[in-house]
Amino acid sequence: MIELRACIDVDDLDKAIAFYTQTLGLKLGRRLGSDWAELLGASSPIDLLAKPAGSPASPGVAPVRDYHRHWTPVHLDFTVTGLDEVVRRAQAAGATLERDIQEREWGRMANLADPFGHGFCLLEFKGRGYDALVGN
Repeated sequence: MIELRACIDVDDLDKAIAFYTQTLGLKLGRRLGSDWAELLGASSPIDLLAKPAGSPASPGVAPVRDYHRHWTPVHLDFTVTGLDEVVRRAQAAGATLERDIQEREWGRMANLADPFGHGFCLLEFKGRGYDALVGN
């Protein structure tokens, strides 16, 4: 069996722990000093990795870490209930709602950026959720 662990680079570990626990109700699992924390409560553990802004993203690659809003083809989607309240908590904790909440056949979606520039989505399914799209 393969276990998926999501890793999120941040420049302030305590701020990141507060953001993800207060916004999504995740719980702090383990912590190793000021460099790493494990969040539990999602379907996969989320590791927060403290990396300073300007540090190399990868050896031998030009981009450096930048915690302003940035785009990447990989992002996290969190399924929630009470989408409006979760969006309010996220914004109060420093997230940016990037466009109005969208109504879809499968439910509702909010596109946000966390305080570290990472995009993420909050999804609230209704009825059969994504199964409504495939007709099963």
